[in-house]
Amino acid sequence: MSRKVNKSASTSQPNLRPAANTASPPRGKTSPRPGSPDTPLVDTEKFTKAELLSELREEISSLFKKELTAAFAENLTSIRSDIQQLKTDLSSDITTMRQEFAGLRSTVTGMEQSLSTCTDDIVHLQAKVDAMSKELAKLENKCEDLESRSRRNNIRIVGVPEENVLSATDVSVLLMEAFQLGKEPLVDRAHRTLAPKPNTGERPRAVVVRLHYYADCARILQKARELQRVQINNMTISVFPDHTAKTARARAAFNEVRRQLRGIQGVRFGILYPARLRITYQGMQRDFVSPDELSRHFNQNHKYKPHSSAG
Repeated sequence: MSRKVNKSASTSQPNLRPAANTASPPRGKTSPRPGSPDTPLVDTEKFTKAELLSELREEISSLFKKELTAAFAENLTSIRSDIQQLKTDLSSDITTMRQEFAGLRSTVTGMEQSLSTCTDDIVHLQAKVDAMSKELAKLENKCEDLESRSRRNNIRIVGVPEENVLSATDVSVLLMEAFQLGKEPLVDRAHRTLAPKPNTGERPRAVVVRLHYYADCARILQKARELQRVQINNMTISVFPDHTAKTARARAAFNEVRRQLRGIQGVRFGILYPARLRITYQGMQRDFVSPDELSRHFNQNHKYKPHSSAG
């Protein structure tokens, strides 16, 4: 249609050239004047192009819509299938988790009940243990006191050679001569301590002596403290009280302190039964039941110190 229109327009233009030459419009203005024969042709060409472009747009839009609709439908079906499968899996997993959670809740409930029962039992047992510990300490103290009382008439003689076999009579004579007693003390029995026999040249075992009267025991221990070491029959002996193992350890804990206190002028000290160190200094006396207590006292009071040599 456009080609035929163009031919007819071209055939009709020679007849119009003289008029065009006589009154040509200014350069740059190509639009025909109103009433000119070119106006219908230009409008028809523009209309045809617009119509073609519209049809092309509609066809392209229709093709895009069809393709997009098909692609979206296919993908949507796949997505729906995946979502449905995901829902099924999630539902199965949630059901399993709920069952496991219910089992865990039941287990935790049972453990809480068991723990509560165990806690109550522990509290009850702890109260029993505390009561039994107090009772045990009381019984230990009572046994210690009974054993100590049973040893009140005992003494220990240190320094008697192993080859000297002493009977009760021999020990009675030895004590009378060593401490210049008016008469022989009555000895019930005498024996070595229950320790392995030492080898030749080693320190001999002590002799444990049971005196019949406590007055004889007290008199012998008093003289032994005054004389400390006694020379008799080519041997040097010392006599000490026969304390229990617990009391002996408690008293031995003060040995180092006593050794240091001997070098301080003006300080008097002694161990009282069962294991109390009494120190007298400048008219004041104080008792200590452990070396730690004595150390704390020295740190607070610098009037005298165990390591010094002057009061």
